[in-house]
Amino acid sequence: MSDKRRTILVTSALPYANGPIHLGHMVEYIQTDVWVRFQKLRGHDCIYVCADDAHGTPIMLRAQSEGISPEQLVERIGREHRADFAEFHIGFDNYHTTHSEENRECAETIYTRLRDNHHIARRTIVQAYDPIKEMFLPDRFIKGECPRCGAPDQYGDSCEACGATYAPTDLKNPVSALSGATPVQKESEHYFFKLGDFEGMLRFWIGGDRLQEGIVHKLNEWFEQGLQDWDISRDAPYFGFEIPDAPGKYFYVWLDAPIGYMGSFRNLCSKRKGLDFDAYWGSDSKTELYHFIGKDIAYFHTLFWPAMLKGAGYRTPTAVFCHGFLTVNGLKMSKSRGTFIMARTFLDHLNPEYLRYYFAAKLGDGIDDIDLNLEDFTQRVNSDLVGKLVNIASRCAGFVTKRFDGRLGTALDQEELYQEFVGAGRDIAVLYEKREFNTAMRAIMALADKANQYIDDKKPWTLIKEPATQREVLAICTTGINLFRVLMTYLKPVLPATAEKAEAFLRISPLTWNNYETPLLDYEIAPYEALLTRVEADKVNAVIEDSKQNLAPAAQPAAAQAAPAAEPVAATIDYDTFAKVDLRVARIAKAERVEGADKLLRLTLDLGGETRNVFAGIRSAYDPKALEGRLTVMVANLAPRKMRFGVSEGMVLAAGPGGKDLFILGPDDGAQPGMRVK
Repeated sequence: MSDKRRTILVTSALPYANGPIHLGHMVEYIQTDVWVRFQKLRGHDCIYVCADDAHGTPIMLRAQSEGISPEQLVERIGREHRADFAEFHIGFDNYHTTHSEENRECAETIYTRLRDNHHIARRTIVQAYDPIKEMFLPDRFIKGECPRCGAPDQYGDSCEACGATYAPTDLKNPVSALSGATPVQKESEHYFFKLGDFEGMLRFWIGGDRLQEGIVHKLNEWFEQGLQDWDISRDAPYFGFEIPDAPGKYFYVWLDAPIGYMGSFRNLCSKRKGLDFDAYWGSDSKTELYHFIGKDIAYFHTLFWPAMLKGAGYRTPTAVFCHGFLTVNGLKMSKSRGTFIMARTFLDHLNPEYLRYYFAAKLGDGIDDIDLNLEDFTQRVNSDLVGKLVNIASRCAGFVTKRFDGRLGTALDQEELYQEFVGAGRDIAVLYEKREFNTAMRAIMALADKANQYIDDKKPWTLIKEPATQREVLAICTTGINLFRVLMTYLKPVLPATAEKAEAFLRISPLTWNNYETPLLDYEIAPYEALLTRVEADKVNAVIEDSKQNLAPAAQPAAAQAAPAAEPVAATIDYDTFAKVDLRVARIAKAERVEGADKLLRLTLDLGGETRNVFAGIRSAYDPKALEGRLTVMVANLAPRKMRFGVSEGMVLAAGPGGKDLFILGPDDGAQPGMRVK
């Protein structure tokens, strides 16, 4: 990895300004912040900007329900977002809002350039209209029966029961989610971005290692379906920017939301001397530009966004990094279980750096979902951060302070061990750069184990009792303190506040990636004070209980209640019902990836004379070829289920928190295909 100073601009997706930040959001901001802090620690010129996404119908409706203006709502929510991010140590260089003059200017510039270059089309479309509210209805504000499976109470764009996607006009028995009225069909002229004009450019752009493999596969599906024109306009009433040449028409929120990256950076340019907007966003810019986003909004960031930039004469992103979703205790975040946790609720009870470390220990460079297992969270933080990391400093510092006037020795006890720790920084830096934080955390904790084992082997608490070996104790503790210093450097992107406390304890200037190579010798340190404390179970329980209280339905505003309901806890079943489940041993005769599916493998299962085709969501944990020939357990009497990719004729059993930590259940070696499991 080159040490040449780089110029980098980084963004995270913009949080929507109609509600608080929750822990699912924090996955992205922590991932981005760790990567940015690493780049700055390496000495690169790295700028991190973000903003509140402040436009759209939901914000307009929520403001109406509260009896305030949309501007007042987004200003209040913006203050709350900034406070939460600050306490989680998210180090934005600038945090702005899309409802700003800078963003209006950038949006109008991009639109007019696209229009003048003939990339905008106008045509009349038919939309659902609420005759009571006297407004056109966005897809998510229309509910009805799914046109494919007939499931009731489905939204106007997709069915949560069968996964079908459709136009809101396809819904059966549709009603407005705002008034309950039956929508009527009404014509309106709309403005469209001609995405198909950029198919060649986009095919070239996605082929340059700018995207993860799973995202490229998904994009290829969209290419095969044909790139459709994108409706970038909305009718009044709407909270947003009016289209320059179209009175009463407004930019769709997804038009000006990514442009908010540019607006926020332009705002930073007005506050920081020497920053040149065009040097970062001009078509010939040499700056590295990276977007961190969730995989659910890849479509906007990897098709529309680069095409808009290209068509308007701006540079395109260097890369777009997507991440997966967050589950809690292996399940979708749930209000009823108290696992739909707001950032503020977590902050009320727990150190935010605990979550930063836990997410870092889970996050890789792919798009797999990650799980916040609260028991594992408690054990890992207590073991890694308290039991390993800060334990090195606490067990050495006491001797230095009490027996040697707080002054480190003039030599290390084991120079070669120190150099091993220093040398590990090269590989750890590569892992940070590639966003393989989970592997980096394992490597750092392996070093922490080695440091603790070194101290255990040397037993300074025994040597200190003999006058003849007291100088040896000082050399041992000097080595331990310096090993701790190296580890804190490696963890500073993840634990910035703890690193700052460690710097005060060591009485050193801020740690950087290259200033730990020479050990601290004959150097006075401060008396040790606890850098981190254990996570207590009652604190975690308090987070869950407060989440249940804070998210009671009565606390939700009218507009927010249009969101999907939380997944309820399943009803109990009696033993006789459970006994009807027929569990059978099956041999995996064939396993293969499912084209277009991020999580699924197609398994051909041999039940001892009968073959079944089963789709299993275990792709994140298994190489298909490694599964072939293995025994597993399946539910053999499950009714066949028609899926998008075919019919699934059963279910294999698996357990684990998710991602790579997912394990299919295997019977004893003596089991045979078709054998019943009791």
